[in-house]
Amino acid sequence: MEKKMVDRLANSEANTRRIAMVESCFGASGQPLGIPGRVLIGEGVLTKLCRKKSKLRQFFLFNDILVYGNIVIQKKKYNKQHIIPLENVTIESIQDEGELRNGWLIKTPTKSFAVYAATASEKSEWMNHINKCVSDLLAKSGKLPNNEHAAVWVPDSEAAVCMRCQKAKFTAVNRRHHCRKCGFVVCGPCSEKKYILPSQSSKPVRVCDFCYDAVSAEAMATGQPTRSNSFSRPTKLNASDDDDDDDSSD
Repeated sequence: MEKKMVDRLANSEANTRRIAMVESCFGASGQPLGIPGRVLIGEGVLTKLCRKKSKLRQFFLFNDILVYGNIVIQKKKYNKQHIIPLENVTIESIQDEGELRNGWLIKTPTKSFAVYAATASEKSEWMNHINKCVSDLLAKSGKLPNNEHAAVWVPDSEAAVCMRCQKAKFTAVNRRHHCRKCGFVVCGPCSEKKYILPSQSSKPVRVCDFCYDAVSAEAMATGQPTRSNSFSRPTKLNASDDDDDDDSSD
């Protein structure tokens, strides 16, 4: 029933107008969203757990992509548009903890993060619609569900000391960093190496020593110890090399 409704909406004037409205809200900084067959399923404000703190973000669910951005003026202007192909998405419910309630993980090969709805029913609606869109896409393409996903970054506030050495205390001088492989909050000395994680970047990215050793050993075990596109030699990082700013996790 739902698929038939989506098919009917695909070529409707109302759907075209709704998508055009979303495009206009993002303005010139956003990507064009109107393509044949694309349907806007729903939209709403969700709380996204970012690196430094939780932030409200506007989300738009289409039948093939999930789009979100920063709210400048509600229902009028958004920026920093992000587009996630639903074919690569898996979602996972999160247990309520303190003030963080009605949440779930959105996991993709390039980026994974937690979002929270205002109510349990809203969470259920979002998760059901996302799962339905993903299953319809996979059925249409014949592809298998994606099993590879980027780690969810541990928020800064949850780590007073390095999660690897358990010794280094974080201060204004001793900065927090994130391992792109495991998502842990780590100190500089525990994350001085880089490694190419193809699903996340074509360039080497910061990883902790533990993950560097693990992925290097895995490469050796699979007979690919010298794959130049799989790992790089240890590289000393400095502040200018790192992209651990708040926007990088947004």
